[in-house]
Amino acid sequence: MESAEIRRRWLSFFEERGHAVVPSASLIADDPTLLLVNAGMVPFKPYFLGETKPPAPRATSVQKCVRTPDIEEVGKTTRHGTFFQMCGNFSFGDYFKEGAIKYAWELLTGSVADGGYGLEPEKLWITVYLDDDEAETIWREKIGVPAERIQRLGKKDNFWSMGVPGPCGPCSEINYDRGPEFGVEGGPAVNDERYVEIWNLVFMQYERGAGDGKEDFPILGDLPSKNIDTGLGLERLAMILQGVQNMYETDTLRVVMDKATELTGVQYGAAQGTDVSMRVVADHIRTSVMLIGDGVTPGNEGRGYVLRRIMRRAIRNMRLMGATGPVVQDLVDVVINTMGQQYPELVTDRKRIETVALAEEAAFLKAVKGGTNILDTAVTETKATGGTVLSGDKAFLLHDTWGFPIDLTLEMAAEQGLTVDEPGFRRLMQEQRDRAKADAKAKKTGHADMSAYREIADSAGGTEFTGYATNQGESTIVGLLVNGVSAPAASEGDEVEVVLDRTPFYAEGGGQLADQGRIKLDSGAVIVIRDVQQPVPGVSVHKGSVQVGEVTVGASAYAAIDVSRRRAIARAHSATHLTHQALRDALGPTAAQAGSENSPGRFRFDFGSPNAVPGSVLTDVEQKINDVLSRELDVTAEIMSIDEAKKQGAIAEFGEKYGERVRVVTIGDFSKELCGGTHVGNTAQLGLVKLLGESSIGSGVRRVEALVGVDAYNFLAKEHTVVAQLQELVKGRPEELPEKIASMLGKLKDAEKEIEKFRAEKVLQAAAPLAANAQDIHGVALVIGQVADGIGADDLRKLVLDVRGRIQGDRPAVVALFTVANDRPLTVIATNEAARERGLKAGDLVRTAAKTLGGGGGGKPDVAQGGGQNPAAVPEAISAVERLVVETV
Repeated sequence: MESAEIRRRWLSFFEERGHAVVPSASLIADDPTLLLVNAGMVPFKPYFLGETKPPAPRATSVQKCVRTPDIEEVGKTTRHGTFFQMCGNFSFGDYFKEGAIKYAWELLTGSVADGGYGLEPEKLWITVYLDDDEAETIWREKIGVPAERIQRLGKKDNFWSMGVPGPCGPCSEINYDRGPEFGVEGGPAVNDERYVEIWNLVFMQYERGAGDGKEDFPILGDLPSKNIDTGLGLERLAMILQGVQNMYETDTLRVVMDKATELTGVQYGAAQGTDVSMRVVADHIRTSVMLIGDGVTPGNEGRGYVLRRIMRRAIRNMRLMGATGPVVQDLVDVVINTMGQQYPELVTDRKRIETVALAEEAAFLKAVKGGTNILDTAVTETKATGGTVLSGDKAFLLHDTWGFPIDLTLEMAAEQGLTVDEPGFRRLMQEQRDRAKADAKAKKTGHADMSAYREIADSAGGTEFTGYATNQGESTIVGLLVNGVSAPAASEGDEVEVVLDRTPFYAEGGGQLADQGRIKLDSGAVIVIRDVQQPVPGVSVHKGSVQVGEVTVGASAYAAIDVSRRRAIARAHSATHLTHQALRDALGPTAAQAGSENSPGRFRFDFGSPNAVPGSVLTDVEQKINDVLSRELDVTAEIMSIDEAKKQGAIAEFGEKYGERVRVVTIGDFSKELCGGTHVGNTAQLGLVKLLGESSIGSGVRRVEALVGVDAYNFLAKEHTVVAQLQELVKGRPEELPEKIASMLGKLKDAEKEIEKFRAEKVLQAAAPLAANAQDIHGVALVIGQVADGIGADDLRKLVLDVRGRIQGDRPAVVALFTVANDRPLTVIATNEAARERGLKAGDLVRTAAKTLGGGGGGKPDVAQGGGQNPAAVPEAISAVERLVVETV
């Protein structure tokens, strides 16, 4: 049974039994404590925590998940992987243990003809929590599982919590016996390789307190509403139903390995080393495609770094197997063709995904080339000091800065006869991981900080947003926090967070900055609002300070936003939509939104593009936007189902979480996007849009910045003033300025070349007398001394080489000249072949000089360069070089 069919049967089974089918959420977690969605229940977390009311009492999903705690282990075994799909069914206060158990057994053991998976009942083993008699009884008496195939395990294995105070409960796991060829008998308590877990049923019935680890926490009592959270690993079930040894041999991964074989000629199963590489490529390429599909782009931090790291591991392992050219295109296409059966959006976004992936491959191959140069330098320096071990910090620098895999460093160092301080490298890597874990742990404490907001949400409900229709209105204060703590009242001067039952204030979101304004109470008290956020979905928290009087919970209030600010932001937001569409028209669908910020009078818009956007294209985009303004198109908003919005071609932002009902903003016949922000009523209200330029903010991501309305006019007015001043200076019309200025710059450049030529000739005039006055040190011609200050490194190098060339015959020669430029001493030293045969190497001499100068240097045996911090030490450095020459010969 193919993976796509396993997925289809799962969703159909539960939909037929009253479950709402919830599409997989984006891998970009809507949770500040997570980089990526790493479990099937993550999108349902707000429901289990009581932050939000669930849309239905029963739900089911097949959720995309990525886990990356041990990326280095992927490939070494057949059990580790980064991407997986978690099939889940959920009950929010509806059915409980008996219902969950019966559904699981029916689907697993039901015949294939009737929509089940057709597993043999006698091969299924059950585990329950130590004291969960209720679950054990249901399995034995209601389902008919023999007592000898039911095992009780402890808190570590069969008890679930989120790792923070909140809901928790015992688990019951269903395990499949793969047979004696996978190990000894005795059930999952004895051998989890033979008895592989396929489905975990979590019975959320308790509330836990604070504590560390999986076992050290108190149970505070029963939950008011009991819930069900289950998870079945699709890949594990596919492994069983497809009759293969491990998940890498299932349909969605095996095809990637087959393509890798086609590209490299290496067969899976031929050798342990290449098998590891095959598994790394299959897992990492599939994960990369899924991440890019959900809007992640390669970068140097966060989820972007995760993507970059796994992509580069995959490419590196292809090279280890013999691939010499680009490989990503073929591998990505295979993944899209396979996974696209389950996620059609991959096929739709094929071009964008390929563009991002290919750009990262090119960047990595370039990094390998650059890193190779750094590695060569490190190897040379290590050998020059007589060392045989490349330091761990050098290996870490190559890995962390250049994305240079450690195995590549090991291989290339070995080719140069060096080993690598792997323990030192591993220590630095572990320190980096420890810092990351500490940051993640600190973030998790955010749940405690959210309790005050959740209490307000539970007692008063959400905040009704009235800002689409009005800029001011009456409301009631339903929640008040002073210094982060709930309070009944606040006094003049207090910094407060205010929750209203209804508000015209827009809370920051979707790239739009929050409204500012004032809240006035009937008592005369005034609160100045600087920011509005939604820490809990649906609850708007107004942050500001009490300017006058006393504020109390329950008081009637009148909320009014800063209208001019709102209008300026609305103009920017509408202009962002126009810019998005115009860029897509110019560059194609790969120019998908990757972020934005809409502030008063200006905006920035981030979008996908592997290369810089030519100036001519930006000019055309700007022209198109302003043409739309002149057409005076109406801007409308409509609430509709997500399916209807997609049918109408509305654009959605990657990583954004949308409900079943969405708001679609339409600008005439030009633009249609899912958006919850505020906008103008007609494009004519924007006045003018001026694109300031575009730049790179990461691999495959560009940023456009622009001004709107009065701000755009003021910018152009200043530019006009500058143009008028230039006209006066060059005595020409505006259209003549580029040519006249280019001509002046050309003449200036020619003059600079003449000056440089004259200066170089003057410097080289000193070569002949210097060579003629060479000292004789035991048969070695030594030219050493300080030349005129201000000579640059290039000119000094030319002079040194010229002097060396003037020393005739086979006479050994050393030329060491010093200068001071920009208050810093500089030296260049050169030796000829005869001098090097007598042990005089330029690199050694430069290091001696540079150490005296308080700096460093290096180079090749024939010519080297160094410098320092202390100009006064030049005479001492000259003496040090002379001594070394005498000692050497």
